[in-house]
Amino acid sequence: MKLSDQSRFQLTVQKLIFLLLFICSIGMLAWISNHYSVQFDLTANKRHSLSENSVGLLNTLNKPVTIHAYTTDEVTRQAISEIISRYQRVKSDFKLRLLNPDIDIEQVQKDGVVMNKAFAFVIYYNGRMEHIDSLSEQSISNALLRLNRRDNQQVVFLSGHGERDIDGSDNRAYATLKSQLSDMGFNLQTINLLENSLPEDTKLLVIAAPSNPYLDGEVNKIEKYINDGGNLLWLTDPGELYGLDKLATSFGLQLQDGVIIDNNQELRQTLNIDHPAIIPVTEYFPHIITNTIRYNTLFPLARGISPLTNENTVNNWQAEALFNSTGKSWSEAGGLKEEMVFSSSEGDIAGPVTMAVALHRPRASTITGQDNTAAPAGSQRMVVTGDSDFLSDTYIGAGANLNLGLNIFNWLIGDDDFISVEVAPAADTKLSLDDTQLVIIGFGFFLVIPIVLLLIGFRIWYVRKKR
Repeated sequence: MKLSDQSRFQLTVQKLIFLLLFICSIGMLAWISNHYSVQFDLTANKRHSLSENSVGLLNTLNKPVTIHAYTTDEVTRQAISEIISRYQRVKSDFKLRLLNPDIDIEQVQKDGVVMNKAFAFVIYYNGRMEHIDSLSEQSISNALLRLNRRDNQQVVFLSGHGERDIDGSDNRAYATLKSQLSDMGFNLQTINLLENSLPEDTKLLVIAAPSNPYLDGEVNKIEKYINDGGNLLWLTDPGELYGLDKLATSFGLQLQDGVIIDNNQELRQTLNIDHPAIIPVTEYFPHIITNTIRYNTLFPLARGISPLTNENTVNNWQAEALFNSTGKSWSEAGGLKEEMVFSSSEGDIAGPVTMAVALHRPRASTITGQDNTAAPAGSQRMVVTGDSDFLSDTYIGAGANLNLGLNIFNWLIGDDDFISVEVAPAADTKLSLDDTQLVIIGFGFFLVIPIVLLLIGFRIWYVRKKR
């Protein structure tokens, strides 16, 4: 068919319009991609995105964050920019300065940087600075936690009576807990009350399962600290209270003598728990300490805690249970033995049994200002648990034990905003195979699959030959 000149002109115009629209579309896409970005992280555990906990931390920061990164390597610079961009997508005033230590000598001196590696990092927030070893999410988030602490958070652990040792190397020690708390900005020390008094700047006193009695003078020092408004974490185990009976009475609590036994066979099998005295907790009462716990916790050899009286408050203490054992558990008064059967006539207490209690009461008002007006001094806080093993090096990594412990410490010193910002560990991407599975896989790849392929090839050859 012969086209007229008018038809050719129309086709030419259409081609030009299409070409113009195509070029405009390409330019528009280029402009959009330059000004807007959309990213999807499909890796395990979102390894290339910030965890929800770090995002929650950034949302609590109301001031700019600046990182000075020192390096001369261009590849390292690109990696640093990529990591910091994750924070900048959440917090717009999160700034990065890429500096050359060979050129920016004056800034190197101001930051106190010593280039003993190929890179160095300094983070600034709220008028404070801190050197960090790497730009991993855990390093940055922990540094921000430390910089954002309102003041010196002094935590004192009592020692000298067989308490848990924060510097010990045995499985019973609290070395892992100490490391985690130090990373989050807590200052930890141990005090023997026979040798020293409690420091005046003590924000939290920890009594972690003594095995020898306190003397009356030591108990008096503890009571004075509490009466003066100090916060307390009391971690107990089944058995004696070693001279601290008066403390429990003053809080309106009764620490039961027995050991909690769990008879929920199905739950224990699911969690691979052999011993009936290792108590799993899967449900928690509403409280700021437990609201962010989404996983089970384990408590070996725990005792129950119950109210001492029917009164709502004792010495103005308001008590709230944090969690119980399961309904198929009980507090065994007769101690551990091979066959344990619930018997109320022998003093056993039917479950569920409360295992941890949070207490609080208003502190006395402080006098401030020239007119001597009273200003509220906040609330005094206390946590009592029926088990101390859950924070030991043996069990702190079980379930959500670590997060629960960190939440308790944050709540006790009044840092409620930091309770949900623990850095989540990386996903376990290691594939573990036993010897039998390895043999099956090797047998399949090196023998079964080749034989199957040979049989298929032989069948194809045979069918073609018959044709």
